[in-house]
Amino acid sequence: MISGLTDNVLATFIVFCRIGACLMLVPGYSSVNVPPQIRLFVALVTTFALTPILLSILKPLVDDASPLTLALLIGTELLVGSVIGLGGRVFFLALQTMLAVMASAIGLSSIPGTPVGDTDPAPPVVPLIMAAVTTLFFLTDQHWQVLRGLMNSYDVWHPGEKLSGEMALSQLVNRLTDAFVLTLRITSPFIVYSIVVNFSVGLINKLTPAIPVYFVSVPFVLFGGFLLLYLTSDELLTQFMLGLSSWLAG
Repeated sequence: MISGLTDNVLATFIVFCRIGACLMLVPGYSSVNVPPQIRLFVALVTTFALTPILLSILKPLVDDASPLTLALLIGTELLVGSVIGLGGRVFFLALQTMLAVMASAIGLSSIPGTPVGDTDPAPPVVPLIMAAVTTLFFLTDQHWQVLRGLMNSYDVWHPGEKLSGEMALSQLVNRLTDAFVLTLRITSPFIVYSIVVNFSVGLINKLTPAIPVYFVSVPFVLFGGFLLLYLTSDELLTQFMLGLSSWLAG
């Protein structure tokens, strides 16, 4: 009886390793604004909900297993959960990077903003859009897609199977490629705007060197950037959420 109880506890802990590692990195749950107690509570609740379904798969793996086998199993589950969570996290990191580029393109890079989802200050437009994206992540029920993906991950990466580093790196590289292509596409209007505006200002400055054209043009560049953001913000958020949801659904 004691041995059976020990096996159940170990199986529950194995499930918690994958879920806890994923929720530690996945967007939304991993925000600094979410207290660690809440993240731990969500991870425990999800673990207790999935353990009865996965108990028949995990119990033979922990039954009379050696400490080295258990350590390898725990390490593999932590790695799988980290790969899943980091795969979603890179979309937000890529968006944050390209938003910093966008802020520089419209002349806001020198103005520090208040950090919302991170500890480092960023231009004001970056935390504004990141807060909107994080809110939409929960409003569109993408967090449920994360939990559903965790459940489906046991059909792809079976517990006890060796996860090669090459496979994990391949997954992360693919996610990085998809994330940066997506964020580059949705922020490309601002990059084009920056090229056109800077070329125009530089040309005017060459034609009229006696006038400080750059300093005169700063408010107009900012106004044009804000106007472009106003016109494209809906499409920016929509395209990002569609790209993220397509990855979660897959």
